[in-house]
Formats: sequence, C-alpha cells, structure tokens
Amino acid sequence: MSEVVINQDTSYQELDRLAELAEDVIRRARAAGASQAEVSASINTGLSVNVRLGEVETVEHTRDRGFGLTVYFGQRKGSASTADLHPDSLQATIDQACAIARYTEADPAAGLADAARMATEFPDLDLWHPWDIDTTGAIELGREIEDTGRAHAGISNSDGAGVQAGQGVSVYANSHGFFGRERGTSHSLSLALIAGGEEGMQRDYWYDSARAAADFMSARALGNKAAERTLARMGARSLSTRQCPVLFAPELARGLIGHLLGAVSGGSLYRRASFLLDHVGKSVMPPWLNIMERPQLWRGLGSGSFDAEGVATGDSALIEGGVLARYVLGSYSARKLGLESTGNAGGIHNLIIEPGSADGTRDDFDGMLRRMGTGLLVTEVMGQGVSIITGDYSRGAAGFWVENGQIAYPVEEITIAANLREMFSGIVATGADVDRRSHILSGSILLERMTVAGE
Repeated sequence: MSEVVINQDTSYQELDRLAELAEDVIRRARAAGASQAEVSASINTGLSVNVRLGEVETVEHTRDRGFGLTVYFGQRKGSASTADLHPDSLQATIDQACAIARYTEADPAAGLADAARMATEFPDLDLWHPWDIDTTGAIELGREIEDTGRAHAGISNSDGAGVQAGQGVSVYANSHGFFGRERGTSHSLSLALIAGGEEGMQRDYWYDSARAAADFMSARALGNKAAERTLARMGARSLSTRQCPVLFAPELARGLIGHLLGAVSGGSLYRRASFLLDHVGKSVMPPWLNIMERPQLWRGLGSGSFDAEGVATGDSALIEGGVLARYVLGSYSARKLGLESTGNAGGIHNLIIEPGSADGTRDDFDGMLRRMGTGLLVTEVMGQGVSIITGDYSRGAAGFWVENGQIAYPVEEITIAANLREMFSGIVATGADVDRRSHILSGSILLERMTVAGE
C-alpha cells in the first residue's frame, strides 16, 4: 500500500521549490507595477481512513496545493490564488491580482506588515513528525480502536473509528525580502459509539490529536474512553430551572476562551462589534487569573516563529492579573485601530490558561468537582447562541449533575445561559487537568453561577 509520508529530504525540496516560485512571482508582480506583494504557498498530504463495524467505509489520500498572491498598488489591494503551479497558471494569477488591485478603492490600512517587525530567527520547534503508516496499518489501527470500544457491555452500535495522518510544508514571502518556511505534521484518532436500544440511546465519542503519533494515547485506551463516556450518559434526565455553579470540562472550557478571543480580535473591534470594546487595561477576569500566549512552545499545536504576515512571534500576556493586557491584532486591524500588530495575523498561537483559584490551589478534575460541591458539569454544548456584540450566552447543553463533589447522574435537554461578561468575572477556578489537543491549552473552568433551564 502507498504511504503518505513526505520524508525529510523531500520536504526540504518542496520548500525550496515553493520559495523559488514565491520569489519569482513577487519579482514579476513588482515588474507589473505593484508597490508591494506577498505570497503564501503550501503543499499538504494526508491519509484518512474510517472503519465502521469492522468494515472499511472510506479511504482517502490527499495532496493539496495552494498558491495565493496579494499585491498592493499604493493602498489598493488585489488577491488571487491557484492550485496549479504551472508557469502559465502563476502568470494568470499575477495578472488577475494586479487587475483587481487597479480597480479597487484605496484603503489607508492596506499594505504589508512593517518591515522592521519581520522575524529574523527561526528556531526548530519540533513540529515535523511524519507518521510512517500505510493504508493497511491505518485500517488495522481503526479496527483495534473500534473493537476495544464495542467490547464493552451495553455498547450497541458504532459510528466508526477514524485514523488520520497529515503533513504539510508552507512558505510565506513578501517584497520586504522576507522568506519564512514552515513544516508541520498533524495526526488524529477518533471513535464514536452508541449505547442502548429502543428504550433509549446515547451517543458519545473520544479522540486524540498530536504532532507525533508517538504521543497518542494507546488504541485500547482511546476505545475504552469512548465506551465509558457513552455508557455514562445512559439514563440521562432533564433538570428543573435553577441557578447553580457550572463546571465546563476541559474540552469545552477552551470554547469559552475562544469567545474571549473573538471579542478581543481586531475584526470585531474595528467594526465596534464587541462587548469588550475599549477594555485594554481593564479588569475582565478575577485578579488571580493569567492567560499567556507562548507561540514557540516545543511541539505545540499552535507553534510558529512568525505569523501569517511574517511578523515575529514572542511570549505575551493576554490576561494579566485578571486585566486585559492587549488585543489580538494583525497589521490591518492594528492600523484600523491606530495600534501595532501583536503578531497574530492568522490567529492566536499557543494560549495557556494558567491553573489557579483565589486561594492559590491548583485542582485536578476531581478537585474541581469537589470545589464545585453541587452543580452542573457540562460535557457537551449545542447551538450557536453566543453574541460577541452583547456578550449574551445561551446554548443547549448536556453533562452531569454533581452533588457533594461527586457525579450523581447524567443530564440532557437543558439550556445554560448567562452573559460572557459575568461568566468571565465569575470564574471561581481554572483546573490543572489541561487538555493538550488544541492550541488553546485549558483545564476545566468553574463558574460561580449560570441559569440552567430544563423542565
């Protein structure tokens, strides 16, 4: 069976090729009259296998290429892209980008990031770990994961196991003379199971993701975890409407932080569509809480030495002592706001929510349950009822009712509601049970209270 691995030598050759094409395209764009130009180019390959009830459902090999060009004629901008790296296609891309720029209106905020902000150091962040697995091996691994989960008494069906291996190389270059090269891998395992029958059914899942396959939990551990989570949901009931403490499990807690990021990101701010407008330097969370961005973490899922505009990345506080220390900006949004880029064009990098509480304790998951005492543990949310403009939060939810620090019974068909402003200021504790399957590294988050609506 064919493998999907780009070996180390091949990856460097691909990077060299993309860099040469980027340099040539920028030169030709400048010759066509562009005052500035930038190129983003990438090649990604992958293998994805899905197995259900022991049978192969899908096998997909991918090899995707992308080449995007943006040109500036003064402060008029034009962009075009192609997946074809043939010279004729690249020339057509140049022509299209230049034609668009000539007919757009000038935007005072348009242009490359400042040349002085370009990255000059490119440390090895250990992001390149191709997974030497072929189709047969991926199918066998998927079956092992699923067989382990299905072996649990009470599991009645399966939505399947997935095995994905991926790697990619990319180049960002601009007419400042900046050339940034990146290599990265991303792999995942997953399993979704169904428990019960005609009297009631429940579905749940588990997954793992990593830069290196050696960092995965074992296939058996993943299968067991998915089965245990599914079976734990059996007998779920609703709740009467009440106000109570709410504990967000780690995999959901990072979603709360995602809402924070949405409210302090440039696009929301310069459109004046954020409930945290003009909040830099103001308290938005408890005074013991700190959130730090660390873009150059070793093997981090969000690591990189430069952002999508070539601006150098570096450690920086987002929340310091409960105070919003800065916004999250690329150069365009920074100019719109009269500020400077924070090195976040293309998004946030590794964001670390430091575990803690007012009494200085750093609790694991069981400790967070004990701290809550009686309340709601949320393990699933549904719907899109979150407004970054007003901060209003209302979503369907499922999870477990907790009494005296112990899980009592599963709950479903409820709605949790509050305002993000009060939710953030009402954080009681952040857990040490950090979920590392994301670039937002958060443990569970305990809120003082929310409204829970049910029966």
